[in-house]
Amino acid sequence: MAVVDLIMPKLGESIMEATILKWHKQAGDTVKMDETVLEIATDKVDSEVPSTAAGVLEEILYNVNDVVPIGTVIARIRTGAAETVSNNPVVSTPPRTEVQQPAQQAVVVETIQHTVAAVQHQSSNGSANRFYSPLVLNIAASEGISMTELEKIAGTGNEGRVTKKDILQYVSERKSGVVSREPVTRNTDMVIPVAKVEQQSTGQQQVPTNYSGNVEIIEMDRMRKLIADHMVRSKHTSPHVTSFTEADVTNLVQWRDKVKKDFEKREGTKITFTPLFVEAIVRCIKKFPLINCSLDGNNIIIKKDINIGMATALPSGNLIVPVIKNADQLNLVGLAKQVNNLADSARNGKLKADDTTGGTFTLTNVGTFGSLMGTPIINQPQVAIMAVGAIKKRPVVIETEAGDSIAIRHMMYLSMSYDHRIVDGSLGATFLTAVAKELENFKPDREY
Repeated sequence: MAVVDLIMPKLGESIMEATILKWHKQAGDTVKMDETVLEIATDKVDSEVPSTAAGVLEEILYNVNDVVPIGTVIARIRTGAAETVSNNPVVSTPPRTEVQQPAQQAVVVETIQHTVAAVQHQSSNGSANRFYSPLVLNIAASEGISMTELEKIAGTGNEGRVTKKDILQYVSERKSGVVSREPVTRNTDMVIPVAKVEQQSTGQQQVPTNYSGNVEIIEMDRMRKLIADHMVRSKHTSPHVTSFTEADVTNLVQWRDKVKKDFEKREGTKITFTPLFVEAIVRCIKKFPLINCSLDGNNIIIKKDINIGMATALPSGNLIVPVIKNADQLNLVGLAKQVNNLADSARNGKLKADDTTGGTFTLTNVGTFGSLMGTPIINQPQVAIMAVGAIKKRPVVIETEAGDSIAIRHMMYLSMSYDHRIVDGSLGATFLTAVAKELENFKPDREY
């Protein structure tokens, strides 16, 4: 018999950790190959983790709500043990995080000095915009710790992140009154009380919010909290610039109206506007590959794969972005099927972790809800996102052989937000105009 480690799987290039939502199996249970052992959640999607071996789940190493780094061993499976399991297996208890209380005042002072030093360092390099896991945020909310106060906690995790152990230790020290004392920092020439550091960093005291009038208070669900955190981090990461243009999509609209019944009958799926927009975007990305990149420090990573994310609204009102992988290798029929399959999976909660990772450019259709245009927020670590507005009939001036004339045309606004660290206005506007021209030059007699 051998022991096989069950590893927290890699869920995408930008995902460094995942939260355990539920264990479907307990220590001592028999598991089959590819059988679901637990459910996990990231800031993009919930996913199931299957067993990588058949045998008996010998040991569970993490509890529900623990945040686990990618690549970490989360459980152990003893293979070949399914037939030798006793009726009373020994159940291993997941380790509990113990909060250590300092035995002496000197140790407490030293700990707080580290915290004060970390606060000073954070205020100088802008690390207040750190990422916080859902578990840390939940603990902070339940303990009444504000975001400003959370930013002061020195993290011991990867890249200085605040871990569960860090915040639990902070909560314990705060309850015992240790945090409110006024220790001296390592610099013996300067005394900085913790209370004063807090006052300087916030600029104002935190006052409990009072709501007047007839109100209803609704707590954000987990997914909405993750979306909010992702959007804030994107605005803090990328200097956003948005360009606008409009396109005459009359030929495209008339062609779709003409073929949509035959298309559905022949291909078994509907033809919407989304695959037509994706097709135009892909063609333009090939002409302007810098749009299809990400930034790693001072290195620009140009992506050779063209993976288009499509923002999709869920029945709950939340938003998710499934990804059309290798969109440049699909014809219009393939794009239509991918768009419809991903949209259906998203709305029915059947997306896999791989379905939302690897995107290199994102399209959002704000026109679906009647908006004429929008200023979308970049989906990190991408550098651009395009929004298409509602298609409206408007009188416009067109050029004919007989001269200018006014005609009723199907018009649509397009907008694109881009990361000004990489994409300048000339490239952003040129790319956006190129997409508009692709849509305007749509051939009304084309085959699908």
